Amino acid sequence: MALRAARSDTTTPAARHPLHPISFGRPAVTVDRRADGTVYLRPQAPLADYPRRLTDRLAHWAEVAPDRIFMAERRADGGWRTLTYAQLLAASRIIGSALLARGLSAERPLAILSGNSIDHALMAFGALYAGVPFCPVSPAYSLISKDYGKLSFAMRLLTPGLVFAADASQFAPALAAGVPGGIEIAASRGAVPGRAVTTLQDLLATPVDERLEAAHAAIGPDRIAKFLLTSGSTGNPKAVINTQRMLCANQVMLRETLAFLKDEPPVIVDWLPWNHTFGGNHNIGLTLFNGGSMYLDDGKPTPDGIAETVRNLREVAPSVYFNVPKGYESLLPYLRDDAELRRTFFSRLHAMFFAGAALSPYVWNSLDEIAVAATGARMPMLTGLGATETAPFFMSVTPETSRSGHIGLPVSGCEAKLVPNNGKTEVRARGPNVTPGYWRQPELTAGAFDDEGFYLLGDAVKPSDPDDFAAGLDFDGRISEDFKLASGTWVSVGPLRAHFIAVCAPLVRDVVIAGINRDELSALVVLDLDGCRVVDPALPANDLRAAAHDAKVIDFFRERLALFAGLATGSSTRIARAMLLDTPLSIDRGEVTDKGSVNQRAVLEHRAPLVEELYAAPPGDNVITPG
Repeated sequence: MALRAARSDTTTPAARHPLHPISFGRPAVTVDRRADGTVYLRPQAPLADYPRRLTDRLAHWAEVAPDRIFMAERRADGGWRTLTYAQLLAASRIIGSALLARGLSAERPLAILSGNSIDHALMAFGALYAGVPFCPVSPAYSLISKDYGKLSFAMRLLTPGLVFAADASQFAPALAAGVPGGIEIAASRGAVPGRAVTTLQDLLATPVDERLEAAHAAIGPDRIAKFLLTSGSTGNPKAVINTQRMLCANQVMLRETLAFLKDEPPVIVDWLPWNHTFGGNHNIGLTLFNGGSMYLDDGKPTPDGIAETVRNLREVAPSVYFNVPKGYESLLPYLRDDAELRRTFFSRLHAMFFAGAALSPYVWNSLDEIAVAATGARMPMLTGLGATETAPFFMSVTPETSRSGHIGLPVSGCEAKLVPNNGKTEVRARGPNVTPGYWRQPELTAGAFDDEGFYLLGDAVKPSDPDDFAAGLDFDGRISEDFKLASGTWVSVGPLRAHFIAVCAPLVRDVVIAGINRDELSALVVLDLDGCRVVDPALPANDLRAAAHDAKVIDFFRERLALFAGLATGSSTRIARAMLLDTPLSIDRGEVTDKGSVNQRAVLEHRAPLVEELYAAPPGDNVITPG
């Protein structure tokens, strides 16, 4: 999970107001420079002790605050179904017993296909209590994929002993196509034609196994807690091993950095998917570790989904709010126009946090203005740098240093190694929160670490102050995306993409940069349909082809492309030709991940004819130039 920072404009009226004060750790590092240009950044503060098992914190809160809500989700009648810490512990022991009775292990783990829910949490914590690894599989592999290729690959890689889906009927086609017949299927409800389905109620009727407590006591820091699937360059998933040490150490890193978590148990309203490290490690772990309460948000940052998020935020005031940039963008007009929502949202908020992409200056400035109007102060906006392989917390900004492109410094327990790489500086990570590797993929594991055991994130950074690495680092793109033009000039794709998207807002969701060994750059543009409807409200919803060929959209984009060209400093920053994609990126072909990250290489490979069309002379009707 690469976390990207952007900072609001310090010249706006809101910027003159103070930040809302919060307790916060201040990362400080020693800087070790080597003659070959390598730099090591090591935190000065040692990492505090962490527990052996994540479930030790469950046992603690079940004793200290047994009736406190750990998790809540909407019922069909509009109320909240709740799960207390005491109830979670009791259910975890029962489901853990059911998993032990089935002989589940790392060789035969639990796979969970459906999205966030209390039933999903019951299965996951049952596995954690029994010491059985589990893997939350992206629902997109079952519900969006057309060929179930990634699901089938994941089943072959993991060889699960039990597969759970909340609604077996909803997942029936995927279960039938992607899950071999010898694997047991469990579900909260529903059926799969031709397959037996064990109900969750059957699992919850299991007597507590007399071996359970011994199995739980035997769980140590190096035991595999879970696998998280992340897409590789080929598009097939890699199973990132997550140990108990990784999860527990990372939560202490979070608690010591986001020190306001110690001031009161956090309350979170969250939709972020648990098959990703942000939602599934960072946020669930943060809630559990600090005795907090998580309200599951069935909304999404889409035109159809944002209303549910707004409904939930009207009822539940978060103490810290996590989202992706698109989520903040979708929420912004509601916060601006809805006084009740604004009052509740800011009533006990300490900070906001984003990850996954850049937060635009417009959105950040607007959030500052709204916070100042509601509270008299700006609300701290936090981010940093991390990855699925780092559990994910690795580097963090502070409320005061958070600004455009800044990712901060490594937090306690983490070392950063900065290595010169083709004119850039590559960052690598080492610490107890770093994965030991990829499950059953030794060749990928071997290539993921250097000879000192530092994990290769693939990200480039640069010091905020070239004379003082201790001042923190700025993000400088992905090493693997950069290429040379025919002139030999390097193109830094990451910063170029971010700048292009910002200039073309709100029209562009992402952009694929072409031009390797060419004389000039061109672009395949992924449109943001919400933004297109801002430009032309008459556009039909969810019709990419209509948007890509809409005259108002094209004219608006041509103006922005001309503006971008005028800001260019040379051939490596000027996009000479562009095309608006009128067909969606494919998850099956690896062009886009389930979380929306675009694989530049896969798009260029699968859409090679479009690239050739971009460079044809004269350009075709679908090619847009700056004029």
